[in-house]
Amino acid sequence: MRVFVTGASGHIGSAVVVDLLEAGHKVVGLARSEPSAEKIKAAGAEVVRGDLDDIDGLRAAAKASDGVIHLGYKHDLAFGGTPDGFVKAAQHDDRVVQAIGEVLVGTNKPFVNTSGTAQLALIGRLTRTGTEEDVLPGGPRVDAENSTIALAQRGVRSSVVRLPPTVHSSLDHYGFVPMFVAAARKNGFAVYVGDGANVWPAVHTLDAARLYRLALESAPAGTRLHAVADEGVPFRAIIEAIAKGVGVPAKSVTAEEASTFLGPLAHFAPVNNPTSSTRTRALLAWQPTHADLLTDLAEGHYFKER
Repeated sequence: MRVFVTGASGHIGSAVVVDLLEAGHKVVGLARSEPSAEKIKAAGAEVVRGDLDDIDGLRAAAKASDGVIHLGYKHDLAFGGTPDGFVKAAQHDDRVVQAIGEVLVGTNKPFVNTSGTAQLALIGRLTRTGTEEDVLPGGPRVDAENSTIALAQRGVRSSVVRLPPTVHSSLDHYGFVPMFVAAARKNGFAVYVGDGANVWPAVHTLDAARLYRLALESAPAGTRLHAVADEGVPFRAIIEAIAKGVGVPAKSVTAEEASTFLGPLAHFAPVNNPTSSTRTRALLAWQPTHADLLTDLAEGHYFKER
C-alpha cells in the first residue's frame, strides 16, 4: 500500500514511517523543511515537500495514495502562547481533515486521523474510565475527530486513533514529559496539584506506531481507537519519577499556585483521564509490548541534557 503520512518526521510519525516500511508498505512523508525531508529519506521513504497550509498539495498527495495517516498538527500555534492558539490550531486541523477527506470520498481508502483521550476529560468532563464508545458533540480537536468519522458514511474507511497525553520513549523530545522535566529544572522542584491522585493514561511510542499501522490495514470504517497501554498512572507518581530523574524534590501546590510554576501546563496537570483500550485490543489484536511509563522514566533518557 502507498501511504501518505503527515507529520512523518515528528516524534510519533517517524516511528509510524518505520513500522509501515518494515511491514512492506511504501511511504510518502510530508516535509516542510530540508532537515525533515532528509530524515524521511534516511528512513527509506519518499518525500513530498509542503506543509499543513498547502491545502492543494495535501489534496494531491492524498489522492495519489492508497491510504492516509494524518499526524501533522500546528503544535507551535497550539502551545506557543498565541491568544486562542489552541482553538485556532484545532480549527485549521479540521479544515485539513475535510480537504483530505474530500479526495478520498467513494474510494473506500483508509484514512487514519489523530485525536486525544484528554478531550474526554477536558471537554466531556468524564469522571469514569473513558472508552472508545464515548463520543463528544464538538470542541477543539473533537470537531476534526467527528469530521473523520463522518467520512465513513461517504465511502472512506476512516478511523481515529486517540492518543493519551503521554506518548513516551527516547523519541519524545517535545511532549508533556519533557515539558514537565524542563519546568522542574527551572523551578528547582517538580510539582503536582493537590494530592496528585489524578491519573494519566500512557503508551510507548512504538506501541502507538503499530496501532496506526493496524488501523490503516484493517480498522472498520468509522472506528475510534485508544492507543492506551497504561490505563491510568497517578500523576504524583509521574512527577516523583521526574523529580528523581532531575535530582530535585517533588512538591504539592494548589491549583492557584500551579500557573506560577507551570505556566500553560497548569491547565493539564490536574486532568483526571483514566482510559480503557479494551475494545481496541480486541478489535485489532493490538497488544502493547514495550516499557510502561514509569519504567521508561526510570531508564533515564528523559534527563539527558540535549
